[in-house]
Amino acid sequence: MTTNLHDAALAFHALHTVGRPLVLANAWDAASARIIAAAGAPAIATTSAGVAWDLGAADGDRLDRDRALHALATIAAAVEVPVTADIESGYAADPAGVAETVRAVLAAGAVGVNIEDAADAADAADAADTARAAYEGHAPLRPVAGQVERIAAAREAADAAGVPLFVNARVDTYLRGVGEPADRLALTLERAAAYREAGADGIFVPGAVDPETVGALVAGVQGPLNVMAGPGAPSVAELAALGVARVSVGSGIAQAAHAVVREAALELLSKGTYGPLAGGLDYGELNSLLGGA
Repeated sequence: MTTNLHDAALAFHALHTVGRPLVLANAWDAASARIIAAAGAPAIATTSAGVAWDLGAADGDRLDRDRALHALATIAAAVEVPVTADIESGYAADPAGVAETVRAVLAAGAVGVNIEDAADAADAADAADTARAAYEGHAPLRPVAGQVERIAAAREAADAAGVPLFVNARVDTYLRGVGEPADRLALTLERAAAYREAGADGIFVPGAVDPETVGALVAGVQGPLNVMAGPGAPSVAELAALGVARVSVGSGIAQAAHAVVREAALELLSKGTYGPLAGGLDYGELNSLLGGA
């Protein structure tokens, strides 16, 4: 299993190419993963929000590790392409816990992780008195030093298992609007450099999509840059021309799917008609995709 994971991890690393980015249509369950893989995706990325919603929980470190990792194992078993997992901030309170999560990620069959540096408000509130002060001046992000320890723990756990796990360190400066706009790029690059030094393979900066900012991030980040795209963002081709190495859509596809659920339910319950159902996947095709005869 380790050998297979090792080879899958190397293959996943190789997909990150400047000018020809890895495009990830994020999945949240076995069905969405199978559909995305059948569409020609070279790899599958999970969306933590989509997984949490599918399991009846809210996003934002509110889903417990065991349920999240069970969902990941189900997704990884459903496809033959490499899988990378969005593990939020690591489903753990400390670096040792992050290492435990990474070992579980590998056991589930994934070869990559996203680790974010946003800190849930409860993290600071529940921190021990001696550690709480470390959050001051950093909220809503974790202190750089603390996040470095978490990334290093993930790196060390994967290396000890003999798997070159792709650690994608997420910097939430733009997504959370941290600092003054004029200072945000410098703050992001400072964090990115520290995370890369700690063992991150790539840097993920959600919330930054305007070409000037993306270009500056590509120039300043010493490693593959991941951008989260969606309506209003530059096309994949435009992002490729800027030097982006990875493009993902986060919870966007899950949100679109759930919008169809709401639209169909509202029309059925209010009008008694079935318009939104007309565009559904063929029953036989979907059943076959999931292993039916």
